[in-house]
Amino acid sequence: MCGRFTQTAPPEVIADQFQIDDPPLFKPNYNISPTQHVAIVRLNLESVKRECVLVRWGLIPSWAKDAKIGNQCINAKGETVAEKPAFRSAFKKRRCLVIADGFYEWQRLGERKQPMWIGRTDKRPFALAGLWEHWQPADGEPLETCTIITTEPNGLMAPIHNRMPVILVPASYDQWLDLNAQAEPLKTLLRPYPSEELRAYPVSTLVNNPRHNVPQCLEPVPV
Repeated sequence: MCGRFTQTAPPEVIADQFQIDDPPLFKPNYNISPTQHVAIVRLNLESVKRECVLVRWGLIPSWAKDAKIGNQCINAKGETVAEKPAFRSAFKKRRCLVIADGFYEWQRLGERKQPMWIGRTDKRPFALAGLWEHWQPADGEPLETCTIITTEPNGLMAPIHNRMPVILVPASYDQWLDLNAQAEPLKTLLRPYPSEELRAYPVSTLVNNPRHNVPQCLEPVPV
């Protein structure tokens, strides 16, 4: 699964990397956890142009009666995302790029779990394959939410965890965001990212607590 990630790149870098205008002014986040608002890139349904917006992490299907379902929908398995009731509608028409520059996973070492940070070797931000939804509660304001799609691990991740988030290559962004894209070609994008383009290192147990959102979360530590 993917239960924590980071997004520390400034808005101007995000705008250049994802070819968007006027990204929202968000602060660096060193320990993003479910229910927080995260930056995504999607196609505006009216202009059909890319836009960057903030949505809550933890997808709530449009048919849900209770927002609590979002706590179980922070991730969607790439192998079943097109069929699962919670995700299949969004997979057809509401795909997005979840902006990140790294993610955390916990590796079991004997009796303890060591937090690890994984990111690109060139330190550039990247896109996690995501879905977004619009949910209208019976009472209250509408809410936009998202989920991150996961896949089997690559060679780097296999010793750390049995799943990893789907990282999309820039050449696939247009295809993933295309409102008319067909399911079968999209499924081919939901694969492990090349190991040689990623790096992983141990970090402090500070990240175990989502209230800790400081640069020290990213500092390497000895194992």
